[in-house]
Amino acid sequence: MTQDEMKQKVAEAALSYVVEGSIVGVGTGSTANMFIDALAGMKDKIKATVASSEVTAERLRGHGVPVLDLNEALTQVDSLSVYIDGADEFDAGKNLTKGGGGALTREKIVAAASDKFVCIVDESKKVDALGAFPLPVEVIPMACELVISVSKNLGGNPVLREGFTTDNGNIIIDVHGLNITDARGLEDHLNSVPGVVTNGIFSHQGADIILMGTPVGVETIV
Repeated sequence: MTQDEMKQKVAEAALSYVVEGSIVGVGTGSTANMFIDALAGMKDKIKATVASSEVTAERLRGHGVPVLDLNEALTQVDSLSVYIDGADEFDAGKNLTKGGGGALTREKIVAAASDKFVCIVDESKKVDALGAFPLPVEVIPMACELVISVSKNLGGNPVLREGFTTDNGNIIIDVHGLNITDARGLEDHLNSVPGVVTNGIFSHQGADIILMGTPVGVETIV
């Protein structure tokens, strides 16, 4: 089974976590795109969706799936029933690294507004410790050099993501070379730096359930 076939299997498996008649949070990235395509087959069974990026919103609308702004959605319901998204890495504690597509801030917001976070990945995303995938940090532009300095002091190699602007109008600094053994501690530390909007460690908003595609099928990690 190829990596894309494993992604397809977990995307389809995630449909079982979609609550009919509810508003569903939808993430960003290649695996999330496969989920969107699968969700289109049951679009008449849900009330609406909330997208974690403009790209995701466009894909949902292209399938005729209704999309609400999160603020609008939360005037109708107390919370979203579920948030379904992929990850760049995950560890045994179900901590995640996300943000390869640059949507990490909105992903965290939608995850926080949801009753449950179901993460859909293939087995290549499982790691002993986060850090092999560069850690994205969304930064207000004037704080760029400050955050680069802080990242170097942490032992990382920070690289500005050239030519990229987030949906929020900010920049991304990708920090290479970290070995993240205390995911929550590093998440909190980086988020305390003035000018950091958020970073790509999802520990406070970690996954409740991980659906991992393997060559022999979908493994559920709870």
